[in-house]
Amino acid sequence: MPSFKRIPDAGNLTGKVALVRVDFNVPMENGLVTDDTRLRAAVDTVQSLRAAGAKVALLAHFGRPKGERIAEMSLAPIAGAFSKVLGANVSFIADCKGDHVKTAIADLDPAGVILLENTRLCKGEEKGDMELAKEIAALGDLYVNDAFSAAHRRHVSTAVLAELLPAYAGMTMEAELDALDKALGAPERPVMAIVGGAKVSSKIDLLKNLVSKVDMLAIGGGMANTFLAADGVNVGKSLCEHDLAATVREIQAAAKASGCEILLPKDVVVAKEFKANAENRTCGLGDIGADDMVLDAGAATITSLTQALSRAKTVIWNGPLGAFELTPFDTATVKVAEAAAKLAKDGALVAVAGGGDTVAALNHAGVAGDFTFISTAGGAFLEWMEGKELPGVEALLQ
Repeated sequence: MPSFKRIPDAGNLTGKVALVRVDFNVPMENGLVTDDTRLRAAVDTVQSLRAAGAKVALLAHFGRPKGERIAEMSLAPIAGAFSKVLGANVSFIADCKGDHVKTAIADLDPAGVILLENTRLCKGEEKGDMELAKEIAALGDLYVNDAFSAAHRRHVSTAVLAELLPAYAGMTMEAELDALDKALGAPERPVMAIVGGAKVSSKIDLLKNLVSKVDMLAIGGGMANTFLAADGVNVGKSLCEHDLAATVREIQAAAKASGCEILLPKDVVVAKEFKANAENRTCGLGDIGADDMVLDAGAATITSLTQALSRAKTVIWNGPLGAFELTPFDTATVKVAEAAAKLAKDGALVAVAGGGDTVAALNHAGVAGDFTFISTAGGAFLEWMEGKELPGVEALLQ
């Protein structure tokens, strides 16, 4: 990955105003933050800027107000929540542009912190409007993007400001970009990708990109049923996109041409009902009944994948290998995750994972803390895996 500027590259920040794009799109209930993970993720960047003598003006979005002033989508309640997490006062102003905002920033104590109003309440934010960008840029001396999760959008606060001010990656963004570079940019080989989830149709671009980048591609979950069916396996009543057989064959041909080995289940766990603790059995691919549903990979598949992991030097993981939310159909996801985590903890493997279901699955397995890096960026992580340019990242590289 080309180099990008980091906060230490900004030089003397005493008295400067840093406009910092953070991800404060947090879950709320009755006006209270119910999960402060994203707030805690911003602390290191904010504290490093304060320690360098800068005032910090925070930019963030919440929900999808589409430029309309919706009271329930104000960031006002989040200022207090972030104050507690930061251990310092965070003031709030109900706007993100204008002379009154500039005055509020000027009135801050040295190294003070202020949260500006939800950027998406401003018309033009989501369109990347240059005039709005100029108004916001006038509030600060430098721009810091610490919200990789919003980097796939070319909004004013995620990309355009970087065209108007000296731009730097925040510490959360920096960690994400460094980890992703290790996973696909300049990885240690062999590289293995594990891709699971329900549907091939939602991950066609992802699979087409990965087969050109990795040495082994393991496919699990409902997606594996579509691949197996395309190979002539009867998958019974399983979740399967039979109409994508031609697409599967295209992906298989591309993998063969680039020397990527596709790893599919060797055996499966089937049940008649999609529910926790449903009566089930493990069987070979030729023994799936007409009324069976494939809900997990079997023991032979788990062994095959853990052996593949032991050969790999880098693994990138997106999506569970079975219906992990239902016991006992979480077995393959948990066992393979445990194997990857142990190798990563022992320093034998760079293990990077991301995507909502993936994070939930690894937390369920109790191994998230042992992975090299786990991205919580959702859509941005998926688009990066698809090989797409992320405007918020590209703006930092210019």
